[in-house]
Amino acid sequence: MRTVNPIYHHSYSMLMQEKELISRAKQDPIHFAPLYKKYYDQIFRYVHYRMNDEDLAADVTSQVFLKALSKLHTFEYRGVPLSSWLYRIAMSELNQAYRDQRAKREIPLDNVYVSTFMEVFEEEVSILNKKLLFHAMSQLNGQDLQLIKLRYYEDRSYREIGELLEIKENNAKVKTFRALEKLKRLFYSHKTKPKKS
Repeated sequence: MRTVNPIYHHSYSMLMQEKELISRAKQDPIHFAPLYKKYYDQIFRYVHYRMNDEDLAADVTSQVFLKALSKLHTFEYRGVPLSSWLYRIAMSELNQAYRDQRAKREIPLDNVYVSTFMEVFEEEVSILNKKLLFHAMSQLNGQDLQLIKLRYYEDRSYREIGELLEIKENNAKVKTFRALEKLKRLFYSHKTKPKKS
C-alpha cells in the first residue's frame, strides 16, 4: 500500500484554506505571499533537480512565481492543491530554459531514489542494477521519464499527475503504466544481454 507524502497531499480543510487564500490573492496580490512562502522551496527543488544549476534554478523559480502571480486571475480551483498549477508553470519555464539552451537536461538519481524505485522491479539493489537502471532511464523519452518521476519519486497521485500534465486521471494512470512497462523492458533487456568477454 502506498503511503501519502504530506509534501504533496492536502487534507480537505487545507485545500479549503488554500482556496480562500487564492480567492483573496486574486483581489489583492499582497495575499499571494503565504502561497509563495508555502510553495517556493518545493518548486525550487523541482526545478533544481531537473537542471542541476542552482543559480539558473533560482531564476527559473522566480519566473514561475512571477507568472503565477500575473496569471492568478485565470486559475480555477479543481479540488487539488495550487502546487499542481505551479508545477505546470514550472514545466513550461523549464522547457523555455532548455529551448534557450541555458540549461542542460539532467537525470539526477541518488541512491535513495534508486533503492526505492528498484522495489518496483523487485530487484536487489546493487551497483550493476543501478547502472542498468540509469542506462534504461536514459533511453526513455521526456514524457515517460516525467511520468515515472512524478509517480515513483515524488509519490504523486494519478489525479495530481493528470492535473499537472493537463490530461484525465485515467489517462495519467494508463500512460504511467505504459512508461513503467517500457522501462522494465529496457532494464531487463540489458540485464539479460550476454556480457562481452
